[in-house]
Amino acid sequence: MHDVRDLREMVADEIVERRQSGYVVEGLAPSLAVIAAASEDALRERLAALESAPRVPDWPYHEPSELAAIEPEQPPAPARAPMTLGRPALRDRILGAWLGRCAGCALGKPVENWSREDIRRLLERAAAYPIADYLPAAEPTAAGLPPLHPSWTATTRGRIHGMARDDDIDYTILGLHVLETYGPDFSTDDVGAEWLRLLPYAQVYTAERAAYRNLVLGLRPPATATHRNPYREWIGAQIRADAFAYGSPGDPVRAARMAFRDAALSHTANGIYGAMWAAALIAASFAEPSMAAALDSALAVVPARSRLAAALRSVRRLHADGLDWERARDAIEQRHGTLNPVHTINNAAVVAAALLWGEGDFTRTVGLAVQGGWDTDCNGATAGSAFGAMHGARSLPSRWLEPLEDRVRSALFGFDGARISELAERTLRVAAGPDRKEEA
Repeated sequence: MHDVRDLREMVADEIVERRQSGYVVEGLAPSLAVIAAASEDALRERLAALESAPRVPDWPYHEPSELAAIEPEQPPAPARAPMTLGRPALRDRILGAWLGRCAGCALGKPVENWSREDIRRLLERAAAYPIADYLPAAEPTAAGLPPLHPSWTATTRGRIHGMARDDDIDYTILGLHVLETYGPDFSTDDVGAEWLRLLPYAQVYTAERAAYRNLVLGLRPPATATHRNPYREWIGAQIRADAFAYGSPGDPVRAARMAFRDAALSHTANGIYGAMWAAALIAASFAEPSMAAALDSALAVVPARSRLAAALRSVRRLHADGLDWERARDAIEQRHGTLNPVHTINNAAVVAAALLWGEGDFTRTVGLAVQGGWDTDCNGATAGSAFGAMHGARSLPSRWLEPLEDRVRSALFGFDGARISELAERTLRVAAGPDRKEEA
Protein backbone atom coordinates (compact mmCIF):
# COMPACT_ATOMS: atom_id res chain seq x y z
CA MET A 1 0.00 0.00 0.00
CA HIS A 2 1.21 3.47 -0.98
CA ASP A 3 4.64 2.30 -2.17
CA VAL A 4 6.47 5.50 -3.10
CA ARG A 5 8.84 3.53 -5.35
CA ASP A 6 5.96 2.28 -7.51
CA LEU A 7 4.88 4.67 -10.27
CA ARG A 8 1.53 2.89 -10.53
CA GLU A 9 0.79 3.71 -6.91
CA MET A 10 1.93 7.28 -7.46
CA VAL A 11 -0.38 7.79 -10.43
CA ALA A 12 -3.42 6.20 -8.76
CA ASP A 13 -2.97 8.21 -5.56
CA GLU A 14 -2.11 11.44 -7.37
CA ILE A 15 -5.42 11.23 -9.22
CA VAL A 16 -7.22 11.14 -5.88
CA GLU A 17 -5.15 13.99 -4.44
CA ARG A 18 -5.71 16.21 -7.48
CA ARG A 19 -9.43 15.55 -7.58
CA GLN A 20 -9.87 16.30 -3.87
CA SER A 21 -7.77 19.46 -4.20
CA GLY A 22 -9.99 20.92 -6.90
CA TYR A 23 -8.15 20.08 -10.11
CA VAL A 24 -9.69 18.98 -13.39
CA VAL A 25 -8.70 15.35 -13.86
CA GLU A 26 -11.28 14.25 -16.42
CA GLY A 27 -9.41 12.57 -19.23
CA LEU A 28 -6.33 12.14 -16.99
CA ALA A 29 -7.73 9.45 -14.69
CA PRO A 30 -7.66 6.02 -16.36
CA SER A 31 -8.90 2.88 -14.67
CA LEU A 32 -6.67 0.93 -12.29
CA ALA A 33 -6.41 -1.79 -14.94
CA VAL A 34 -5.03 0.71 -17.48
CA ILE A 35 -2.60 2.07 -14.88
CA ALA A 36 -1.43 -1.46 -14.04
CA ALA A 37 -0.68 -2.22 -17.68
CA ALA A 38 1.05 1.07 -18.50
CA SER A 39 4.76 1.37 -19.18
CA GLU A 40 6.98 3.47 -16.90
CA ASP A 41 7.33 6.11 -19.61
CA ALA A 42 3.55 6.32 -19.91
CA LEU A 43 3.21 6.59 -16.15
CA ARG A 44 5.72 9.45 -16.02
CA GLU A 45 3.80 11.24 -18.73
CA ARG A 46 0.57 10.70 -16.81
CA LEU A 47 2.11 12.17 -13.65
CA ALA A 48 3.36 15.19 -15.57
CA ALA A 49 -0.10 15.74 -17.03
CA LEU A 50 -1.71 15.51 -13.60
CA GLU A 51 0.78 18.00 -12.19
CA SER A 52 -0.17 20.42 -14.97
CA ALA A 53 -3.92 19.98 -14.58
CA PRO A 54 -5.89 23.23 -14.23
CA ARG A 55 -7.95 24.14 -11.22
CA VAL A 56 -11.71 23.83 -11.28
CA PRO A 57 -12.93 27.32 -12.33
CA ASP A 58 -15.24 27.82 -9.34
CA TRP A 59 -12.91 26.28 -6.71
CA PRO A 60 -13.79 28.28 -3.57
CA TYR A 61 -10.58 27.77 -1.58
CA HIS A 62 -7.21 29.49 -1.56
CA GLU A 63 -4.44 27.27 -0.19
CA PRO A 64 -0.85 28.53 -0.59
CA SER A 65 2.14 26.55 0.65
CA GLU A 66 4.69 29.32 1.32
CA LEU A 67 4.76 31.01 4.73
CA ALA A 68 4.89 34.46 3.15
CA ALA A 69 1.61 33.67 1.39
CA ILE A 70 0.03 31.73 4.26
CA GLU A 71 0.29 34.40 6.94
CA PRO A 72 -1.64 37.12 5.06
CA GLU A 73 -4.46 34.58 4.66
CA GLN A 74 -4.76 33.97 8.39
CA PRO A 75 -7.79 35.46 10.15
CA PRO A 76 -7.42 38.04 12.92
CA ALA A 77 -6.10 36.39 16.06
CA PRO A 78 -8.14 36.52 19.26
CA ALA A 79 -6.66 38.14 22.33
CA ARG A 80 -4.00 35.81 23.68
CA ALA A 81 -3.97 34.78 27.34
CA PRO A 82 -0.69 35.81 29.00
CA MET A 83 1.81 33.09 29.83
CA THR A 84 2.11 33.12 33.62
CA LEU A 85 3.57 29.71 34.48
CA GLY A 86 6.64 29.58 36.69
CA ARG A 87 9.20 26.85 36.13
CA PRO A 88 7.67 24.19 38.45
CA ALA A 89 4.22 24.63 36.90
CA LEU A 90 5.67 24.59 33.40
CA ARG A 91 7.57 21.42 34.27
CA ASP A 92 4.30 19.73 35.25
CA ARG A 93 2.54 20.94 32.09
CA ILE A 94 5.32 19.75 29.77
CA LEU A 95 5.47 16.37 31.48
CA GLY A 96 1.68 16.22 31.23
CA ALA A 97 1.86 16.90 27.49
CA TRP A 98 4.42 14.13 26.95
CA LEU A 99 2.48 11.65 29.09
CA GLY A 100 -0.87 12.61 27.57
CA ARG A 101 0.58 12.16 24.11
CA CYS A 102 2.01 8.74 24.91
CA ALA A 103 -1.16 7.52 26.64
CA GLY A 104 -3.45 8.72 23.84
CA CYS A 105 -1.18 7.20 21.21
CA ALA A 106 -1.01 3.82 22.95
CA LEU A 107 -4.79 3.83 23.39
CA GLY A 108 -5.38 4.30 19.67
CA LYS A 109 -2.72 1.99 18.25
CA PRO A 110 -4.60 -1.34 18.33
CA VAL A 111 -7.40 0.03 16.13
CA GLU A 112 -5.38 2.34 13.89
CA ASN A 113 -7.34 3.26 10.74
CA TRP A 114 -10.47 1.40 11.85
CA SER A 115 -13.87 2.92 11.25
CA ARG A 116 -15.76 4.21 14.26
CA GLU A 117 -18.46 1.60 13.64
CA ASP A 118 -15.96 -1.25 13.86
CA ILE A 119 -14.35 0.27 16.96
CA ARG A 120 -17.73 0.46 18.65
CA ARG A 121 -18.56 -3.14 17.74
CA LEU A 122 -15.24 -4.33 19.17
CA LEU A 123 -15.66 -2.37 22.39
CA GLU A 124 -19.27 -3.36 22.94
CA ARG A 125 -18.38 -7.00 22.38
CA ALA A 126 -15.76 -6.63 25.15
CA ALA A 127 -18.10 -4.62 27.44
CA ALA A 128 -15.65 -1.72 27.15
CA TYR A 129 -17.79 0.98 25.50
CA PRO A 130 -17.41 3.89 26.01
CA ILE A 131 -13.65 3.87 26.50
CA ALA A 132 -12.58 4.15 30.13
CA ASP A 133 -9.13 2.52 29.99
CA TYR A 134 -6.69 1.06 27.51
CA LEU A 135 -8.35 -1.26 25.01
CA PRO A 136 -8.87 -4.90 26.00
CA ALA A 137 -6.94 -7.58 24.15
CA ALA A 138 -10.07 -8.86 22.43
CA GLU A 139 -10.01 -11.17 19.40
CA PRO A 140 -11.80 -9.21 16.65
CA THR A 141 -11.77 -11.66 13.76
CA ALA A 142 -14.47 -13.88 15.20
CA ALA A 143 -16.84 -10.91 15.01
CA GLY A 144 -15.99 -10.16 11.39
CA LEU A 145 -13.85 -7.15 12.34
CA PRO A 146 -10.48 -6.12 10.92
CA PRO A 147 -7.37 -7.53 12.59
CA LEU A 148 -5.89 -5.45 15.36
CA HIS A 149 -2.74 -3.50 14.55
CA PRO A 150 0.33 -5.74 15.05
CA SER A 151 1.33 -3.59 18.02
CA TRP A 152 -1.68 -4.85 20.03
CA THR A 153 0.53 -7.21 22.02
CA ALA A 154 2.24 -4.16 23.54
CA THR A 155 -0.62 -1.61 23.55
CA THR A 156 -3.65 -3.39 25.03
CA ARG A 157 -4.73 -3.49 28.65
CA GLY A 158 -2.47 -5.62 30.84
CA ARG A 159 0.18 -5.89 28.12
CA ILE A 160 1.60 -2.36 28.19
CA HIS A 161 5.09 -2.12 29.65
CA GLY A 162 6.33 1.25 28.48
CA MET A 163 5.25 3.24 25.44
CA ALA A 164 5.51 1.02 22.37
CA ARG A 165 7.43 2.30 19.38
CA ASP A 166 5.30 4.60 17.21
CA ASP A 167 6.13 7.21 14.60
CA ASP A 168 3.99 9.79 16.43
CA ILE A 169 6.38 9.60 19.38
CA ASP A 170 9.49 9.24 17.22
CA TYR A 171 8.71 12.58 15.61
CA THR A 172 8.12 14.29 18.95
CA ILE A 173 11.53 13.11 20.12
CA LEU A 174 13.08 14.15 16.81
CA GLY A 175 11.53 17.62 17.10
CA LEU A 176 13.06 18.00 20.55
CA HIS A 177 16.41 16.87 19.16
CA VAL A 178 16.19 19.44 16.35
CA LEU A 179 15.47 22.23 18.86
CA GLU A 180 18.36 21.12 21.07
CA THR A 181 20.76 20.81 18.14
CA TYR A 182 19.90 23.84 16.00
CA GLY A 183 17.84 26.09 18.25
CA PRO A 184 14.48 27.67 17.43
CA ASP A 185 15.73 29.08 14.13
CA PHE A 186 16.38 25.66 12.59
CA SER A 187 15.80 25.32 8.85
CA THR A 188 13.87 22.79 6.81
CA ASP A 189 17.21 21.52 5.52
CA ASP A 190 18.28 20.92 9.13
CA VAL A 191 15.21 18.75 9.66
CA GLY A 192 16.01 16.76 6.51
CA ALA A 193 19.58 16.20 7.66
CA GLU A 194 18.39 14.77 10.97
CA TRP A 195 15.90 12.49 9.25
CA LEU A 196 18.71 10.96 7.21
CA ARG A 197 20.96 10.67 10.24
CA LEU A 198 18.51 9.29 12.81
CA LEU A 199 15.37 7.88 11.13
CA PRO A 200 15.26 4.46 9.42
CA TYR A 201 13.59 4.71 6.02
CA ALA A 202 11.31 1.74 6.67
CA GLN A 203 9.90 3.39 9.80
CA VAL A 204 8.45 6.41 7.99
CA TYR A 205 5.32 6.30 5.88
CA THR A 206 3.41 7.93 3.00
CA ALA A 207 4.42 11.60 2.67
CA GLU A 208 7.45 11.18 4.92
CA ARG A 209 8.66 8.19 2.95
CA ALA A 210 8.26 10.10 -0.31
CA ALA A 211 10.19 13.05 1.13
CA TYR A 212 12.89 10.71 2.47
CA ARG A 213 13.21 9.12 -0.99
CA ASN A 214 13.51 12.59 -2.48
CA LEU A 215 16.21 13.58 0.00
CA VAL A 216 18.23 10.52 -0.96
CA LEU A 217 17.79 11.45 -4.63
CA GLY A 218 19.37 14.83 -3.83
CA LEU A 219 16.27 17.02 -3.92
CA ARG A 220 15.92 19.93 -1.50
CA PRO A 221 12.83 21.54 0.02
CA PRO A 222 10.27 22.39 -1.20
CA ALA A 223 10.79 19.86 -4.01
CA THR A 224 11.10 17.11 -1.39
CA ALA A 225 7.43 17.71 -0.62
CA THR A 226 6.10 17.91 -4.16
CA HIS A 227 8.04 15.41 -6.28
CA ARG A 228 5.95 12.25 -6.70
CA ASN A 229 4.30 12.72 -3.34
CA PRO A 230 0.51 12.31 -3.54
CA TYR A 231 0.34 12.14 0.28
CA ARG A 232 1.41 15.75 0.79
CA GLU A 233 -1.89 16.73 2.43
CA TRP A 234 -2.12 13.72 4.72
CA ILE A 235 -1.62 13.77 8.49
CA GLY A 236 2.14 13.16 8.72
CA ALA A 237 3.23 16.74 9.38
CA GLN A 238 0.44 17.27 11.90
CA ILE A 239 1.78 14.46 14.09
CA ARG A 240 5.27 15.99 14.02
CA ALA A 241 4.28 19.35 15.51
CA ASP A 242 4.10 18.74 19.25
CA ALA A 243 7.73 19.40 20.20
CA PHE A 244 7.56 22.85 18.62
CA ALA A 245 4.56 23.62 20.81
CA TYR A 246 6.33 22.33 23.91
CA GLY A 247 9.25 24.59 23.03
CA SER A 248 6.94 27.61 22.62
CA PRO A 249 4.51 27.39 25.55
CA GLY A 250 1.90 30.14 25.36
CA ASP A 251 3.13 31.37 21.96
CA PRO A 252 1.04 29.75 19.21
CA VAL A 253 2.43 31.93 16.43
CA ARG A 254 6.04 30.99 17.20
CA ALA A 255 5.09 27.33 17.47
CA ALA A 256 3.21 27.46 14.15
CA ARG A 257 6.16 29.03 12.36
CA MET A 258 8.48 26.30 13.59
CA ALA A 259 5.95 23.66 12.59
CA PHE A 260 5.81 25.21 9.13
CA ARG A 261 9.56 24.80 8.68
CA ASP A 262 9.31 21.15 9.68
CA ALA A 263 6.20 20.43 7.60
CA ALA A 264 7.56 22.03 4.42
CA LEU A 265 9.99 19.13 4.08
CA SER A 266 7.18 16.74 3.16
CA HIS A 267 3.83 18.52 2.86
CA THR A 268 1.94 21.29 1.10
CA ALA A 269 -1.27 23.27 1.66
CA ASN A 270 -3.56 21.57 4.20
CA GLY A 271 -0.79 19.16 5.16
CA ILE A 272 1.21 22.19 6.31
CA TYR A 273 -1.77 23.91 7.90
CA GLY A 274 -2.51 20.83 10.01
CA ALA A 275 0.98 20.98 11.47
CA MET A 276 0.71 24.70 12.15
CA TRP A 277 -2.72 24.21 13.72
CA ALA A 278 -1.63 21.38 16.02
CA ALA A 279 1.45 23.31 17.14
CA ALA A 280 -0.58 26.44 17.83
CA LEU A 281 -3.29 24.46 19.62
CA ILE A 282 -0.87 22.79 22.02
CA ALA A 283 1.19 25.95 22.56
CA ALA A 284 -1.99 27.88 23.36
CA SER A 285 -3.08 25.12 25.75
CA PHE A 286 -0.24 26.08 28.10
CA ALA A 287 -1.83 29.51 28.62
CA GLU A 288 -5.51 29.48 27.70
CA PRO A 289 -8.19 28.70 30.31
CA SER A 290 -10.27 26.37 28.11
CA MET A 291 -10.00 24.15 25.07
CA ALA A 292 -12.46 26.38 23.24
CA ALA A 293 -10.08 29.32 23.72
CA ALA A 294 -7.06 27.25 22.68
CA LEU A 295 -8.91 26.11 19.55
CA ASP A 296 -9.71 29.75 18.73
CA SER A 297 -6.01 30.62 18.97
CA ALA A 298 -5.10 27.65 16.80
CA LEU A 299 -7.64 28.50 14.11
CA ALA A 300 -5.99 31.90 13.77
CA VAL A 301 -2.87 30.34 12.17
CA VAL A 302 -4.87 28.48 9.49
CA PRO A 303 -5.60 30.31 6.21
CA ALA A 304 -9.22 31.38 6.43
CA ARG A 305 -10.07 30.29 2.87
CA SER A 306 -8.66 26.76 3.25
CA ARG A 307 -10.54 23.49 3.52
CA LEU A 308 -9.00 22.86 6.93
CA ALA A 309 -10.28 26.17 8.27
CA ALA A 310 -13.74 25.40 6.93
CA ALA A 311 -13.69 21.99 8.61
CA LEU A 312 -12.60 23.40 11.97
CA ARG A 313 -15.18 26.19 11.85
CA SER A 314 -17.82 23.57 11.13
CA VAL A 315 -16.85 21.62 14.26
CA ARG A 316 -17.18 24.76 16.36
CA ARG A 317 -20.66 25.37 14.93
CA LEU A 318 -21.72 21.82 15.74
CA HIS A 319 -20.63 22.34 19.33
CA ALA A 320 -22.29 25.75 19.58
CA ASP A 321 -25.52 24.23 18.25
CA GLY A 322 -25.60 21.80 21.15
CA LEU A 323 -25.32 18.54 19.23
CA ASP A 324 -24.33 15.49 21.24
CA TRP A 325 -21.14 13.61 20.35
CA GLU A 326 -22.74 10.98 18.13
CA ARG A 327 -24.67 13.49 16.04
CA ALA A 328 -21.62 15.71 15.72
CA ARG A 329 -19.47 12.78 14.63
CA ASP A 330 -22.16 11.83 12.10
CA ALA A 331 -21.94 15.35 10.67
CA ILE A 332 -18.12 15.10 10.43
CA GLU A 333 -18.51 11.77 8.64
CA GLN A 334 -21.00 13.20 6.19
CA ARG A 335 -18.70 16.09 5.38
CA HIS A 336 -15.32 14.33 5.30
CA GLY A 337 -15.99 10.61 5.02
CA THR A 338 -14.61 10.32 1.49
CA LEU A 339 -11.13 11.43 2.53
CA ASN A 340 -8.44 8.87 3.23
CA PRO A 341 -8.40 7.72 6.89
CA VAL A 342 -4.99 9.40 7.30
CA HIS A 343 -5.81 12.72 5.64
CA THR A 344 -5.20 15.90 7.64
CA ILE A 345 -8.62 17.51 7.39
CA ASN A 346 -10.91 14.76 8.65
CA ASN A 347 -8.60 13.80 11.51
CA ALA A 348 -8.11 17.40 12.65
CA ALA A 349 -11.88 17.70 12.82
CA VAL A 350 -12.08 14.62 15.07
CA VAL A 351 -9.34 15.98 17.37
CA ALA A 352 -11.06 19.35 17.68
CA ALA A 353 -14.37 17.64 18.43
CA ALA A 354 -12.84 15.34 21.04
CA LEU A 355 -11.29 18.31 22.84
CA LEU A 356 -14.62 20.16 22.88
CA TRP A 357 -16.90 17.25 23.75
CA GLY A 358 -14.29 15.88 26.17
CA GLU A 359 -15.39 18.60 28.59
CA GLY A 360 -12.15 18.78 30.55
CA ASP A 361 -12.00 15.05 31.34
CA PHE A 362 -8.86 13.25 30.13
CA THR A 363 -10.43 9.81 29.78
CA ARG A 364 -13.41 11.15 27.86
CA THR A 365 -11.18 13.33 25.64
CA VAL A 366 -8.77 10.63 24.48
CA GLY A 367 -11.60 8.11 24.44
CA LEU A 368 -13.64 10.20 22.00
CA ALA A 369 -10.55 10.89 19.87
CA VAL A 370 -10.08 7.14 19.46
CA GLN A 371 -13.77 6.19 19.26
CA GLY A 372 -14.01 8.74 16.44
CA GLY A 373 -12.07 6.36 14.19
CA TRP A 374 -9.71 7.05 11.28
CA ASP A 375 -6.13 7.70 12.42
CA THR A 376 -6.81 6.73 16.01
CA ASP A 377 -3.28 6.66 17.42
CA CYS A 378 -2.49 10.08 15.93
CA ASN A 379 -5.76 11.59 17.13
CA GLY A 380 -5.47 10.14 20.62
CA ALA A 381 -1.90 11.43 20.82
CA THR A 382 -2.70 15.00 19.72
CA ALA A 383 -5.76 15.24 21.96
CA GLY A 384 -3.82 13.83 24.92
CA SER A 385 -0.94 16.20 24.26
CA ALA A 386 -3.14 19.29 24.26
CA PHE A 387 -4.99 18.11 27.37
CA GLY A 388 -1.74 17.47 29.24
CA ALA A 389 -0.35 20.87 28.24
CA MET A 390 -3.44 22.56 29.67
CA HIS A 391 -3.94 20.50 32.83
CA GLY A 392 -0.53 19.05 33.70
CA ALA A 393 0.74 15.62 34.68
CA ARG A 394 -0.81 15.80 38.13
CA SER A 395 -4.27 15.89 36.57
CA LEU A 396 -3.87 12.68 34.54
CA PRO A 397 -5.42 9.52 36.02
CA SER A 398 -2.84 7.03 37.23
CA ARG A 399 -4.40 4.14 35.26
CA TRP A 400 -3.20 5.85 32.09
CA LEU A 401 0.30 6.60 33.37
CA GLU A 402 1.42 3.58 35.36
CA PRO A 403 1.53 1.16 32.38
CA LEU A 404 3.84 3.58 30.54
CA GLU A 405 6.50 2.90 33.19
CA ASP A 406 8.25 6.18 32.28
CA ARG A 407 9.81 4.52 29.23
CA VAL A 408 9.42 4.91 25.49
CA ARG A 409 10.59 2.66 22.66
CA SER A 410 11.86 4.51 19.61
CA ALA A 411 13.23 3.77 16.17
CA LEU A 412 15.33 6.93 16.40
CA PHE A 413 19.03 6.17 16.64
CA GLY A 414 20.18 6.72 20.23
CA PHE A 415 16.75 7.24 21.80
CA ASP A 416 15.30 3.76 22.31
CA GLY A 417 14.40 3.21 25.96
CA ALA A 418 14.45 6.90 26.85
CA ARG A 419 12.69 7.99 30.01
CA ILE A 420 9.61 10.11 29.37
CA SER A 421 10.45 12.22 32.42
CA GLU A 422 13.94 12.93 31.07
CA LEU A 423 12.55 13.90 27.65
CA ALA A 424 10.19 16.27 29.45
CA GLU A 425 13.05 17.75 31.50
CA ARG A 426 15.10 18.32 28.34
CA THR A 427 12.05 19.96 26.78
CA LEU A 428 11.71 22.24 29.81
CA ARG A 429 15.27 23.46 29.28
CA VAL A 430 14.45 24.29 25.66
CA ALA A 431 11.15 25.96 26.55
CA ALA A 432 12.06 27.88 29.69
CA GLY A 433 15.64 28.96 29.18
CA PRO A 434 17.52 30.45 32.14
CA ASP A 435 15.13 33.31 32.87
CA ARG A 436 11.83 31.68 33.82
CA LYS A 437 11.03 32.12 37.49
CA GLU A 438 11.46 29.18 39.83
CA GLU A 439 8.31 29.89 41.83
CA ALA A 440 5.08 28.15 40.92
